[in-house]
Amino acid sequence: MKPVRVLIVDDSATMRTLLSAVLRLDPAIEVVGHAADPLEARTKIKELNPDVITLDVEMPNMNGLEFLEKIMRLRPMPVIMVSSLTSRDATATITALEIGAFDCISKASFSDDRAFGALQATVKAAARAQIRPLAMNMHQAGGQHEQPAANADYVPNGKIVAIGSSTGGVEALIAVLSQFPENCPPTVITQHMPGAFTKSFAERLNRMSRPRVSEAVDGAPLTTGHVYLAPGGATHLEISGPGQLRCRLRSTDPVNGHRPSVDVLFASVARATGSKSVGAILTGMGRDGAAGLLQMRQAGAGTLGQDEATSLVYGMPRVAFEVGAVERQAPLDKIASHILALTRSNSNGVKNVLPRTL
Repeated sequence: MKPVRVLIVDDSATMRTLLSAVLRLDPAIEVVGHAADPLEARTKIKELNPDVITLDVEMPNMNGLEFLEKIMRLRPMPVIMVSSLTSRDATATITALEIGAFDCISKASFSDDRAFGALQATVKAAARAQIRPLAMNMHQAGGQHEQPAANADYVPNGKIVAIGSSTGGVEALIAVLSQFPENCPPTVITQHMPGAFTKSFAERLNRMSRPRVSEAVDGAPLTTGHVYLAPGGATHLEISGPGQLRCRLRSTDPVNGHRPSVDVLFASVARATGSKSVGAILTGMGRDGAAGLLQMRQAGAGTLGQDEATSLVYGMPRVAFEVGAVERQAPLDKIASHILALTRSNSNGVKNVLPRTL
């Protein structure tokens, strides 16, 4: 196989050198060039035709977000955002992922040697990703979607929802939650993301969704109409029960290389709720979530997986499907309707089941 050709775009010469050195340690990656700003990068893209670009958020001459949007409109390709941990950069990085960036890498992570391998793996995964052109919609405009008419009479049946996602999850979670009604079932989410970014992401989701969305807080009770996002970095999000279900943040070791881990969340939901829950695994690299979702299904929960055609990276959903954890695969735009079908109150006593067709 030919090596993945990478163009590094960053106004810091030190960062360009560091990224080059890290990527060149992997023989499957070739750094074909550097650019100090988007104007130079535009020329290099035409000359070098890279497979993947790493892109700084804050740069001279043109903001990284503005340049990313141009790329995704005119020449869609995998772009990995390389960001600092400032509040401003965190907000910008969430916007970049929404526009269509493949993933975000924190500059601070390069103080840890383990991040080197993660960067190499991310670059190689990006080269295989299904990158789609940027489409102007309410997500990019930052507005709230109209609630679908089919959900206007939604009444929850007491089940909770657990969702796990990773690479591509920003776009996927926005797509799902934008279809949730204001009185959605209590929903807990683990999205692989640096700790500095999850607060900004939760705020973004809250502005774009009818339910209330916030970072999970230890001890918070799960309530109807509330979505809880696992804080990134230092803890796992778990659910404790029986009785009043609550969020628990545990400072235990990473699982599958992640903290928070989707497996940890799903396993806790299986223990605490049994069949009174629905699990969904969305786009992402690796296998995190497959074992936990299988525990949920074995406990009687309804389980869903995003299909290959709509996944930016068909990794986590694929493994979950292969191990038998997924009851139904569905395209991204149908995941929310399936979740709501399984959590809708049914006054005639008939068991809620997934629709026969997608």
